[in-house]
Amino acid sequence: MPSEMRRLRDLEDENGRLKKIVADLTLDREVLQDVIKRKL
Repeated sequence: MPSEMRRLRDLEDENGRLKKIVADLTLDREVLQDVIKRKL
């Protein structure tokens, strides 16, 4: 049972990292689209 709890915590940590990556990429994408709109 303790190993399952550790596995759950590991998955939650990984989930948090992935959410941060997605947020960073989303922000990058918005910035790039803004730059493109200004150039057109």
